[in-house]
Amino acid sequence: MTEPMIVPGLIGGLMIGLAVVFMMATLGRVVGISGIVDSLIPPRMAPDKIWRLTFIAGLLLGPLLVALATGESGIGRVADHVPLAVLAGLLVGVGTVIGSGCTSGHGVCGIARFSRRSLVATGVFMVAGIVTVAIMRHVI
Repeated sequence: MTEPMIVPGLIGGLMIGLAVVFMMATLGRVVGISGIVDSLIPPRMAPDKIWRLTFIAGLLLGPLLVALATGESGIGRVADHVPLAVLAGLLVGVGTVIGSGCTSGHGVCGIARFSRRSLVATGVFMVAGIVTVAIMRHVI
């Protein structure tokens, strides 16, 4: 068993918290990644797409910069079964549309605002994730 990465986890959590506060303070918006991505896809393309593209670029470039600095990206290994990973990603995307938000919008921002809806949504995300991992460990 590997040693827990407490310090990097704390630093990452602090950075996420600061990003959420910065977004709310500067743009008055909740950091909901699925909503940010959804608003970049036609026909719902938002007129304020520059900050959205910059935000997504930061999410993608962050692990690359960490990898350059440390030799490790910290995001884990790439899935062995790429088609299954793509299908899972698509299902998560559909789920965020149905659930009107994702773990960042509900789990980080919504719970911090004491939203009952976000508390329920985050509970559902967690249970679904736990059940999925349990099933997949027996299937694959």
